[in-house]
Amino acid sequence: MRTDAALEGLLRELAPQVLGALVRRSGDFEGSEDAVQEALLAAARHWPLEGLPDNPRGWLIQTATRKMTDQIRSEIARRTREEVVARQVPPAPDVPDSDDTLLLLFLCCHPALTPASAIALTLRAVGGLTTAEIANAFLVPEATMAQRISRGKQRITASGIPFRRPTSDEWTERLRSVLHVLYLIFNEGYASSIGDQLHRTELSAEAIRLTRAVHAMLPDDGEVGGLLALMLLTDARRPARTGPHGELIPLAEQDRTLWNRELIVEGQRVVMDAVAHGSIGAYQLQAGIAAVHDDADRVEDTDWAQILALYGVLERMSDNPMVTLNRAVAAAMVHGPATGLTMLEPLDDTLAGHYRLDAVRAHLFDMAGDPESALTHYRSAANRTASVPEQQYLAAQVARLSALDGVSQPE
Repeated sequence: MRTDAALEGLLRELAPQVLGALVRRSGDFEGSEDAVQEALLAAARHWPLEGLPDNPRGWLIQTATRKMTDQIRSEIARRTREEVVARQVPPAPDVPDSDDTLLLLFLCCHPALTPASAIALTLRAVGGLTTAEIANAFLVPEATMAQRISRGKQRITASGIPFRRPTSDEWTERLRSVLHVLYLIFNEGYASSIGDQLHRTELSAEAIRLTRAVHAMLPDDGEVGGLLALMLLTDARRPARTGPHGELIPLAEQDRTLWNRELIVEGQRVVMDAVAHGSIGAYQLQAGIAAVHDDADRVEDTDWAQILALYGVLERMSDNPMVTLNRAVAAAMVHGPATGLTMLEPLDDTLAGHYRLDAVRAHLFDMAGDPESALTHYRSAANRTASVPEQQYLAAQVARLSALDGVSQPE
């Protein structure tokens, strides 16, 4: 039988496919989601004991369908008879072979929802992120995000929009939200915002898989190609991002011989093809920045001037404060830390209280030879992040600077 981790990964992969199949059959998004969750729990209980069924996806679809039927007929009766039926009846012969994940992805991004609700709902239904993780990505309280997701499911059910392949106009209309969803899922997998692990490879791998599928359907869309290239070029560095105990290793200190050269070559090819398709978008620019990093065999070979120029273009087309934050780092590498620190000042309003602003300030003060100011901001960043590996890295910087002569310890 599979290990717990392998079983969890399989269930995560199958969950959106099963949900898509049920929504297509019933048109009831919220009821389907409840039924799928119960089917996943049943699988987690039975499969380790009884072995993996011949058709795991079919088993889940049939079990979820029965659970949904039982919910309609009788909640009490469902609870008493489901377990026996789920184990004894083989998968239904009409289970489709198609993967409904992409259809579910575009359904969650349909016009009945605001872009924010569409992204949040898709992260939950397709990406498998928890409400807390989604709230962290949007910088809002968890209760607010829970309400947003609930409203999104209700709007989909009330809209009556059929679960089918979108038309060409619908592809274009929903594509921006779909790409944003995939971007956030990848980011949460590559640098988990909460918890003990820096990486959640099942999320980043699923984001890459779905983006490949969208790219296969829309090969001439430059931003789809740009996003895929960005993921590949970024994920190529993942083997060098953690040490033997899972500790965070920053880009400047990574062993670049561990980078995945196959992914780098593919990512560079995809971004060059994406740029050739016309106007340049934000994902293509970010992929270009990642490519410049990946081109450098040594950290001192990094073309920071080119990176700074690319961030300048990106900042002009985006109001994302994180872009300004990263541009300040690039400016510090080209013009010195004082320049970078000056560029951070306007972010005191838009990123107030965010640990990344403190972490970057600390790094730049450290570069500038001001250990006391660096200590203040490293401590603040360590107290604010919910990621254990990042917290440990920041605490290590506090310990390093605290050991210097003349730097006082906190009371």
